[in-house]
Amino acid sequence: MTLYLVESVLPRQWQERQLEEKVAALTSAGQNQGVELVEVQAAQDLSRAFFIVQSKGQPEIREVFSSLGIPLTLIKQVRLVGQELEEVKQGQVKVKYVVEWNLPEGLTMEKYLARKKEKFPLYAKVPQASFLRTYVCEDMTKCLCFYDAEDEQAVLKAREVVEAPVDSITELISQVVKDGK
Repeated sequence: MTLYLVESVLPRQWQERQLEEKVAALTSAGQNQGVELVEVQAAQDLSRAFFIVQSKGQPEIREVFSSLGIPLTLIKQVRLVGQELEEVKQGQVKVKYVVEWNLPEGLTMEKYLARKKEKFPLYAKVPQASFLRTYVCEDMTKCLCFYDAEDEQAVLKAREVVEAPVDSITELISQVVKDGK
């Protein structure tokens, strides 16, 4: 199975409970159609959600999300960097911010990974922000970097230290329940 990023602009009327219900339904329905929910992170204002799923392909993802009335804005194949997939699935580490970065044209995955490896130790200079993981689109158009941090300024400082741009930063709700519990 392949890892995908699925972005959704959520309907204005959705409250956190409605999102939790959709996520629980997605977990259940997805299992029947070969779409496994790895994690979901949602903006503090519930304007957007970022779903990471494993699936055989995009048609299965589209079918499951559409059947549940979850709007689709983007589906892209991604690579996980910084954590092991099983660790992410356990959902034990709190994510507070997501940074989106639209990658520059001409950047290859090899160059990106080498740069990430080289710069990673510099995060130690900003103990107020913990880099957790990145999902890099395989087509090298964008990446999402997840952090736990005291505040947005700490995340911005961490990005500055590793010389990584920020196209947008979003504060996330504390946790979206994945299994309906």
